[in-house]
Amino acid sequence: MITQHHFDHELAYLNYYKFGSGAKIMLCFHGYGMHGKQFKMLEEKLGNEYTFYGFDLFFHKGTKLKDINLATIKKGITKVELSKFISDFCENQQIDKFSVIGYSMGTHYAVALTEILYNRIENFIIIAPAALKPGKMVKFFSKNKIGNKALEKLVLSEKALINLLKFCKRFNFVDDIGYNILLKEINTADLRLSLYACFTYLRLLDTDKNKLHQILKEEPIKAFFISGNRDKMYPPAIAELFCKNLPNAHTIVLNENHEMLNQPFVDELTKVLL
Repeated sequence: MITQHHFDHELAYLNYYKFGSGAKIMLCFHGYGMHGKQFKMLEEKLGNEYTFYGFDLFFHKGTKLKDINLATIKKGITKVELSKFISDFCENQQIDKFSVIGYSMGTHYAVALTEILYNRIENFIIIAPAALKPGKMVKFFSKNKIGNKALEKLVLSEKALINLLKFCKRFNFVDDIGYNILLKEINTADLRLSLYACFTYLRLLDTDKNKLHQILKEEPIKAFFISGNRDKMYPPAIAELFCKNLPNAHTIVLNENHEMLNQPFVDELTKVLL
């Protein structure tokens, strides 16, 4: 059974979903264009072991920043600020230890929390690990000043953004799956603004790979890196390279493309968590 809830915080009005009834806690961070119910499929096999909290992430569905304007978006959110936000949520829910699971865009959230709150994390699970190696397009539009300013201008024009997306596809900055996902997310002015906001507001959540590697090596955290062998954006080699010399890290490769949250994914995750 899934229930919808809200957490009123000075930073944002957080919309989230709760499902499962287990004693262990798992915080869930969805992919771009999705919502807090994306991991609902885990309840059937893991719901007796875990209680899941699935958040609508910033600029998605019901979660709204309290101060939403262009200046706030451009300022961005730091790892420390995000961790404080989630820590306040956990205090409200009386949560101490927890696991994190993130998919694609959501891996940036999961990694940022692990870097700051590592002493509270039991399992670290990332699927399609965008946080380990963001694509060229993400780097250009989020970190490059010229690229970000260009994106700001482009969101005002639907045709210009579509043409840019076609250009990125032509020169392999994004594959067919990523192209189709992004194309659905630029149909309205609000969606185009959300696209700009996601690139810009989250740009400070850059992964410190050395720090994350050291944490996963030294702390009693079980780490799982899940990739699709047909995912051109985030192929298995990204996780395999990062996981060298990590005794508690496990790589799982599914016979999937980027859209891999399905029953085989549930089955494989269940095997390693139970």
